[in-house]
Amino acid sequence: MAFQFEDFVLDPERRELRRADSLVALEPQVFDVLTYLIRHRDRVVTRDELLDAIWNGRVVSESTLASRINAARRAVDDSGEEQRLIRTAARKGVRFVGEVTEQRKAMAAPAAVQPPGGTEASPPLPERPAIAVLPFGNLSGEAEQDYFSDGISEDIITALSKLRWFFVIARNSSFIYKGRSVHLRQIAEELGVRYVVEGSVRKEGERVRITAQLNDVATGSHLWAERYDRRLADVFAVQDEITENIVAAIEPQLYAAESFRAQRKPPDSMDAWDLVMRALSHYWRVTRQDHVVAQALLEKAIALDPNYGKALGLLGTSYMFTAHMGWMDMADAMLRAERAALAAIRADGDDPWAHNALGHVHLFARRFEDSLAEFETALHLNPNFALAQGYYGLALSYCGRWQEADEAARRAIRLSPRDPYAPVYFGIAAYARFLGGDYEEAIRLAHEALRQRSDFVGAHRVLTSAAGAAGRTELARAALAELRRAQPNISLAWIAEFMPIRLPADRDRYLEGFRRAGLT
Repeated sequence: MAFQFEDFVLDPERRELRRADSLVALEPQVFDVLTYLIRHRDRVVTRDELLDAIWNGRVVSESTLASRINAARRAVDDSGEEQRLIRTAARKGVRFVGEVTEQRKAMAAPAAVQPPGGTEASPPLPERPAIAVLPFGNLSGEAEQDYFSDGISEDIITALSKLRWFFVIARNSSFIYKGRSVHLRQIAEELGVRYVVEGSVRKEGERVRITAQLNDVATGSHLWAERYDRRLADVFAVQDEITENIVAAIEPQLYAAESFRAQRKPPDSMDAWDLVMRALSHYWRVTRQDHVVAQALLEKAIALDPNYGKALGLLGTSYMFTAHMGWMDMADAMLRAERAALAAIRADGDDPWAHNALGHVHLFARRFEDSLAEFETALHLNPNFALAQGYYGLALSYCGRWQEADEAARRAIRLSPRDPYAPVYFGIAAYARFLGGDYEEAIRLAHEALRQRSDFVGAHRVLTSAAGAAGRTELARAALAELRRAQPNISLAWIAEFMPIRLPADRDRYLEGFRRAGLT
């Protein structure tokens, strides 16, 4: 049974919410809240009812419940002020007040999702317009200016990603083509897109020339091309203009109905922006030393512009990643990361990096519901944020919700099928499968992560425990030896103290796998 209201259709069996012909992205708990309210639309639903139905009676904060209700409102184009469809009854609860028609007609199935382990095949085209932005060429004649042209490309990707009707390939996958001569059709097939944006940047003194072109690879036609000559200080307006023109070329009917200008908050200082672009070029290399360099650059950017939300959010995320990898003291990292994340949200509450950073902090502080809420907010702000999608999966896995964690990891891999962080996503999927008792699949996924990145500590940890749990003694001992090389301070005590595994049974089983491998 599906439910139709206004121009929406909600199908509980397929777990889909559609508006006209478009699929609306919803996190699992938000979908469950909306479904429960619609099914019980004849009355006010109390807070306790929602807790029993959605959280099985678990204690969660008021802010977590409110965030799910607010997310449900946003999904159906409602708000706390308007309350056109979801209305709050003071001190009583919430009620769905829209006019609903029940229907039996099935909706179209969603596009297939590329499963972990299948990244070599061409991904299927999603239902939303799929687009990749290639790294803009640096025509300045100075290799050290690469970060500037990369930054232009990345900001356009970010702006497009905020538009929910697009499927935007993540930066790390499109940037693998940097400096390579590859036919656009091959790129489109490998990334699973129809549209490709390419361009160049020439920076000379205080002026910059940006050229951009939008290609429909399926037809071989150029939909749009433009050249911009501007003063360097106007670069942010140029990016917004390019983004708006790309959107207009792909979906003119949507452009007529909506204002597509990307909302962004440029930093007060161009020097700060320069530093963040340089930091990002190190951040995406995923090494210990590069994260140290990125953190130093970000600290400099924040010193110049203390209210630069993206710089603060990226800094907090970097601190938590290095701590999780065992490269930094966890207590020190959490203190620094929380300070940066909270400052990021104060500076720019609409920046997904800020919520991504705070989600990490909450997770390792074992504030699990708050962590999930922050990752969901990051994904609402940028549905194509592969990194947040992957770490949302990590949070779900640490909460014991391994099926949802596995799905989130799959989405991260699909959003960015060729990515320096892909080993992280495979490692998350491997841990989810471990929790589900599928040790052989966990081993396979961990091996895939290590094939891509042999120094990824998280995959070494999962491989060691999964091999131990599966009784594969020789593999477990070999994996433990590699783990000790990657993380010399690893011990059962470290895992128990620093890995925020919520359920005692999950933690005990994970530790037992390490014990069988020989870890003490």
